[in-house]
Amino acid sequence: MLWLAPVAVLLLALGTANVFSQQAVLFSKSAVVTFGGAYAVLGYIAQQAVDRYAWISPAEMVTGLGLAETTPGPLIMVVQFVGFLAAYHHPGSLPPLAAGLLGAVVTVWVTFLPCFLFIFIGAPYVERLRDNATLAHALTAIGAAVAGVVLNLAVWFAVHTAFRTANDRQVGPIHLPSPDWSTLRIASLAISALAALLVFRLKVSTIRVLALSAAIGAPCAAPGLLT
Repeated sequence: MLWLAPVAVLLLALGTANVFSQQAVLFSKSAVVTFGGAYAVLGYIAQQAVDRYAWISPAEMVTGLGLAETTPGPLIMVVQFVGFLAAYHHPGSLPPLAAGLLGAVVTVWVTFLPCFLFIFIGAPYVERLRDNATLAHALTAIGAAVAGVVLNLAVWFAVHTAFRTANDRQVGPIHLPSPDWSTLRIASLAISALAALLVFRLKVSTIRVLALSAAIGAPCAAPGLLT
């Protein structure tokens, strides 16, 4: 009731075209049907919030991931950022800030309530399920799919970080990002290459790499190299 009653109220009171109703449905679905942690969920959220509903721009989605990665707390909290901006950009009759705050509350509520429900219902049976061979094989298959989803997310964010403009190109059943090479961000590409070298080759700690990247990126953003 705590989870579904507010969703029903929003749908009945505001209709299916309202941003708050759409948020309640979208983030409820993402909480129920996605596997693999925040990186797997964000691929679906980015697809829906940017491409389907056009609530936010790709640059705003990249900014949200950057904020989530550099602040304490679970990465999934980036959905609160998405929910805030979605309602802020489509406030209806409300002041934008009030709409954004309400959108953030709706998003967090329907994202986390189902998770608590699953924990309370499933916790007594977790140890018993470990010995279920059929379930173990199914989870292995899901794990393989999640790896592909996370790779897709990495490519999506990499393209939209390195280029100001990137379109979606369909090749058969596959959708591929198609960047506009004239919009290449040289500074972003250089910082990414430096960060990769420091992390994978020189084994520098993540905190130091983040601090150095921020220090380099701040002055680069001033003339618009990163934006």
